[in-house]
Amino acid sequence: MKAIFLDRDGVINDNSEHYYIYKFEQWTFNPGIEKVLKHFCDLGYELFIVSNQGGISRGICTKEEVETLHSKIFEILGSKGIKIRDIAICPHHNLLENCLCRKPKSLMLEKLIAKHNIDIEKSWFVGDSKTDFEAANAINLKSIIVPANTNIFEYIGQIK
Repeated sequence: MKAIFLDRDGVINDNSEHYYIYKFEQWTFNPGIEKVLKHFCDLGYELFIVSNQGGISRGICTKEEVETLHSKIFEILGSKGIKIRDIAICPHHNLLENCLCRKPKSLMLEKLIAKHNIDIEKSWFVGDSKTDFEAANAINLKSIIVPANTNIFEYIGQIK
C-alpha cells in the first residue's frame, strides 16, 4: 500500500494562535486542506498523521483530550469522504525526557509502516519543519516541506 504521512499542527490545522492544540475550540483546518486530502485519496493513497504532542508530557493536556480531538477531526473528515487510516503521536517533550519516538526520530513512522505494510518507495511525508524532514530522511522516505498554516495544494504537485 502507498501512503501519505502528514504532520498535524501547521500542515492540517493552523497552529499560529495556539501551540498546544487539544480542544476542538482551538482547531482550525488550514485553507484547502480538505481538497489536498481528498486529492491524495483520489490518487489511491492511504492517509496517516504523525505528530509530536509534547503538551501531554508537560501537563498542559491529557492524552485523552488529544484523542477526543482526533476523533472529532476524523469524524468531520470522514463525513467528507476523507479517511485517516491511523495516527501516531509522541506524548513526550525533549525538555523533560528522552524518547525514541519524538520527531526528528523516525520510530512513529517505522511503526506505522510495519503495522500497515506500507510500501515506503511509493509513499511520502508532508511536513512543515526540519524535524519532519529529518524523520522522513532517516528512513529514506520522500518528503515535501511546506510553509506552516497555509494552503499547501500548490506544493504537492510532485506527488502522483
